[in-house]
Amino acid sequence: MGTKNQSSSSAAATEPKKRRRVGFSKTDPGVEANECIKIYLVSSKEEVDAPDSYCIQPVDLNIFFEEDGKIYGYQGLKITVWLSSMSFHAYADITFESTSDGGKGITDLKTALQNIFAENLVEKKDDFLITFSTESDYVQSIVSKGEILQLKAPNGHNSDSIDQLKTDSDVEVIRVVGTMLVGHLYSRLIPLVLLLIDGSNAIDITDPGWEILLIVQKKKEELGENQLKLLGFAAIYRFYHYPDSLRLRLGQILVLPPYQQKGYGRCLLEMLNNLAIGEDVHDLTVEEPLDSLQHVRTCIDVQRLLVFTPIQEALDSTILRLKQENLSKKTQTCHFGPPPSAIEDVRKSLKINKKQFLQSWEVLIYVGLESVDKYMENYRTIISDRIRADVIGKDSGAAGKRLVEFPTDYDQEMAFVMFKSKNVEASSSIEMDEDQANQEQQLKQLVDERIKQIKSIAQKISPRGL
Repeated sequence: MGTKNQSSSSAAATEPKKRRRVGFSKTDPGVEANECIKIYLVSSKEEVDAPDSYCIQPVDLNIFFEEDGKIYGYQGLKITVWLSSMSFHAYADITFESTSDGGKGITDLKTALQNIFAENLVEKKDDFLITFSTESDYVQSIVSKGEILQLKAPNGHNSDSIDQLKTDSDVEVIRVVGTMLVGHLYSRLIPLVLLLIDGSNAIDITDPGWEILLIVQKKKEELGENQLKLLGFAAIYRFYHYPDSLRLRLGQILVLPPYQQKGYGRCLLEMLNNLAIGEDVHDLTVEEPLDSLQHVRTCIDVQRLLVFTPIQEALDSTILRLKQENLSKKTQTCHFGPPPSAIEDVRKSLKINKKQFLQSWEVLIYVGLESVDKYMENYRTIISDRIRADVIGKDSGAAGKRLVEFPTDYDQEMAFVMFKSKNVEASSSIEMDEDQANQEQQLKQLVDERIKQIKSIAQKISPRGL
């Protein structure tokens, strides 16, 4: 804010009195990081500045800048980041017309970019271009210290994607272990993890329980030498399971954007299944899988379960019950889950944990219904009952339990009355409050989403193309 004043009292006496003018400086609205930053993944110095270089789409760049995701103090700002797929070094080309403090300061771009790329960020462009020759063998140097995993399942039966990988003789899966080796490699991969995996955080590379699986491809150079190209990776962790076994957990998995939708991610998951079975761990779990990962994972597991003989009798029995019973007339929740013996057989033989098996079981039932539309009402009921139990509580569908508020001299939040009507139909006559109505609507949405997921998986794995 500024004011305009007269220079002397004599001038004020001789000149007409003027009204003071008050002005406000324009507040800098800032620019979102997503709007002014482009990141390109390049494998050679010739691709730097090339118009057809591969531009990656980060999850959200705004999270790395200020609280509101904006950059302040720059006019005409443009940031182009070149990220090497050979050594994973990065260089940022920053251009702008001018800078000025519009009330919110001037964003420190160097610090913000270092929060993403850390020590991988190279200050000078020439130094970045040199890395394509000086560190062209970086992936090879890591792979040479790792273990090449056999592309054969412990039971001798490979999946289609692994068989395809065996056909592609230039593709290998490498296991990297050891704190120093894993730490050095992962520190180079952290920017990709932060940029491309939604909600991700860096793993603790000082923990010796971590190891990394790399999927790489041999690339022949002009001089006839082989150069390895990283296609993707998976970070896995082993932790103790009482009393005398280990559990295997997938912490992070990423296929680099140019190589996605080509089966490499599926191959990594299947190699993990083989590894879990071969080492006879307790089971294999996945830490907070994204929907896309969960979809591929369930497709793989359902295909494995379809040919797993020990559960077929229980599955056939469940499907037959679903066809014969009319669940709309049932007043209590019916159990259509797998028996405990099936859960244990699947864990022991396939290393599929209970939670994942229960989700896969719902798909197996759907695939097993020859006329899905005919039994859809019953099928929807068992999905609804399961989700209701998971989200609302296992007793939510049981004979008319109700929680009732009542006047009391005690703490209102600590006092309640619950009653259970002997007559289920009578209890249903109690009017649902607004929260209960909203709850039912939300439940319906969850059921619709789950059935949509199941149908999508069934269409991919079922020979009938349901």
